[in-house]
Amino acid sequence: MKEINLGRILIENRHRLGITQDDLAAYMGVSKAAVSKWETGTTYPDITLLPKLADYFNISIDKLIGYEPQMTREEIRKIYNQLSKEFVSQPIEQVLEHCHQITKKYFSCFPLLYQIGSLYVNYGIMAGEKEKIKKIYEDAKELFERVKTGTDDIDLAKQALNMEALCMLSLSRPNDVLDLLGKPDFSMTAPEPLLACAYQQLGKYKEAKEILQVAIYYHMLVIMNLFSIYLGLCLDNKERFDETYQKAIRIADTFQLGKLHPSILLSFYLTASQGYMKLGDTGKTLDILEQYTFLATSPIYPLHLHGDNFFDLVDSWLEDTIPLRSVMFFHGILKQSGKIF
Repeated sequence: MKEINLGRILIENRHRLGITQDDLAAYMGVSKAAVSKWETGTTYPDITLLPKLADYFNISIDKLIGYEPQMTREEIRKIYNQLSKEFVSQPIEQVLEHCHQITKKYFSCFPLLYQIGSLYVNYGIMAGEKEKIKKIYEDAKELFERVKTGTDDIDLAKQALNMEALCMLSLSRPNDVLDLLGKPDFSMTAPEPLLACAYQQLGKYKEAKEILQVAIYYHMLVIMNLFSIYLGLCLDNKERFDETYQKAIRIADTFQLGKLHPSILLSFYLTASQGYMKLGDTGKTLDILEQYTFLATSPIYPLHLHGDNFFDLVDSWLEDTIPLRSVMFFHGILKQSGKIF
């Protein structure tokens, strides 16, 4: 919730109606000095007077006191970026306390709660001690549960559901994950082709291309994460492991992920090298680690999500879409699941 701005709102609405402090005081049955104090913020009106004040100006009580439970997207992005910097530059206990203060103040701003929960998931491992990490994931799970049950945004609720499951997996609760998610419904039609066709029929070709570019970009990242996870299930079959690795690398090369999204490719390299090491293929392990080192030491920092010549319409979406950051860390968290506790 933002700060109460009753004084400013009283002044704005008095001017809108063209009335004086005397007029308002007479209507409310108080002195002009009392109205003046309300407007300067020296004092606030008795709570029982708020409905009468709101009726007088024909506005809601929320609007009268400047109550805004939802922050703007830009405000959320600003807080997210600031907290991200704090997590890597300040003691984690201090940053967690800052996060707690923010969630307490904006407990009804569900998009913000989702982002703070994502930060817990992304940076929780930095707590070091297992019990502290566990507590952070539990706190994140509670935030996602609140978002899931409180928001009217269907997409946000789905994202919160998935992140809640991710927390459970990280807490070594696989049965709870299965109960929570159930069986996936692969019969559902993705909306992007329908939206693109609708834009095309309206002659809005740029919008049609943009929505399909965004869909390809997003699902490409999801596919790379799926390949990383699938590698871990192929350690019983060297031939299948090789095939999976090669297919994923071809996708990475096709879309030039080393430039487009180096962080997800770095994560894939680590997974693949660990897998080949377990399979006893030292040569392949060293080869992949060499590729990892080359990419990690190249001028890719600071990491910044962006498009390229093919994805030339995704930059504005990337700027507006904070939740994509969660995808960047999704595989790293999954690799840790069941091994921390």
